[in-house]
Amino acid sequence: MISACVLVRSEKGRFDDVVAALKQIKEIKTIFPVLGRFDAVVDLEVPDYKALGPVIMRMAKMAGVVFTETLVEAQV
Repeated sequence: MISACVLVRSEKGRFDDVVAALKQIKEIKTIFPVLGRFDAVVDLEVPDYKALGPVIMRMAKMAGVVFTETLVEAQV
């Protein structure tokens, strides 16, 4: 299993819409609001790296999402 943390910035006034849409993605385990450059942190799990790209692209293309930044778990 691959874990990733995705930082999400939403359009002004669209945070609730974005969170509602993100909750529909089965790979997402947790979503919580944060203060700073980003509006939300999303924790997700996918079976492998090949599955990660499509999930991230789906999130990035959602209405109300300005941009995302993905932090992938490092295997050490």
